[in-house]
Amino acid sequence: MTAVDSLTGLLEPVVEGLGYELVGVEYHPSGRQGLLRVYIDHPEGIGVDDCARVSHQVSGVLDVEDPLPGEYLLEVSSPGLDRPVFKPADFQRFAGERVRLRLRGLVDGRRKYRGRLLGLRGESVVIEESGGEVAVPLAEIDRANLELEP
Repeated sequence: MTAVDSLTGLLEPVVEGLGYELVGVEYHPSGRQGLLRVYIDHPEGIGVDDCARVSHQVSGVLDVEDPLPGEYLLEVSSPGLDRPVFKPADFQRFAGERVRLRLRGLVDGRRKYRGRLLGLRGESVVIEESGGEVAVPLAEIDRANLELEP
């Protein structure tokens, strides 16, 4: 289990208990001060007060549980217009949307893909790109974001 998986498991009940969806968690360790980014969403949208409310509760849990070494900055935000996609179920949920993928390594000689998200097939994310289908192993995806339609 990765640090992000562990943090997601720790924070999801807190965020959902406040009435929000935990979209995902990013952790970027760094020399002096890392960054812990928590994305939240709500059907009515997310405002500054929502982020502050979640930040206060999450901060309290993190202080008690102390899951990360060293110092880090906590940032709570909405997923924004280029919504990151973290969960396998979200690759199904957002089927039909345009998506941008960045991979950990090369797949078919490429590290970046862009196209229409078709969903999941087994352990692969399938996108339509240039009229053809491309299956990318879920485990190889480093980052996925929805794109606005041009």
